[in-house]
Amino acid sequence: MISTAPLALAGTGEAADLAAFLVRLLRFDRAAAVRLQGVPRPGAGGGVLAVFGRLPLGGSGALAVRTARLVELGGPVDLTVSAGQLLDGVDTEAGTVTLPGPVTGPAWAGLLPPRTGWRPVGEPQAARVYPELMAAVREFRERSEAVPDHHRTRAVLDALADEIWSRPVTALPELPLRAAHAAYVIGFLAPTAPLTVHRAGGWLRLSAPAGSVAVRTAAAPGAGLGLSPVR
Repeated sequence: MISTAPLALAGTGEAADLAAFLVRLLRFDRAAAVRLQGVPRPGAGGGVLAVFGRLPLGGSGALAVRTARLVELGGPVDLTVSAGQLLDGVDTEAGTVTLPGPVTGPAWAGLLPPRTGWRPVGEPQAARVYPELMAAVREFRERSEAVPDHHRTRAVLDALADEIWSRPVTALPELPLRAAHAAYVIGFLAPTAPLTVHRAGGWLRLSAPAGSVAVRTAAAPGAGLGLSPVR
């Protein structure tokens, strides 16, 4: 049973950040769904609400993850809801969020990154990643605009995106540019943000203070099922 009582967030700033994340996500998909997972914080009291959203950037996408600290969590939370309805339930003045009823989740919602087993890969400097990313954004814009109107189909643009965003980041070749691009468009990546990269099986996770982005890379032994984001 899903409680309709508001969950108290650890300050109005948490509510504002959660609302901003949902607004950005809805700009890409007005009918977006999000997967919610709430767990207690061991030894710290309260809990953490993790919000997973898919960025439909190309043929597959990337998963953006935003967490919000809760003053109290009465029990485990694990459901898929409408992002728009969740946004309606965020009260930035009161610092609370009311969870809407569950919806039938899209396929990606059942293929989340693992919670454990992550190993560090590197700490690329945002000051090096950001200029390279901006150059790739300009390249995509210029090359897509150069495609004749009668050839500018979704498939053509997705293929172009796949070509550009699958390139390795120079500062950390194991990381594809698609991860940095997803972090940028959802508002996680800034020129001075400290970045860390971790791997678990076939998943890579790029983390910044504001949130993280998870992408699937080439299949690895034991990696299991997952997404293959392209843009």
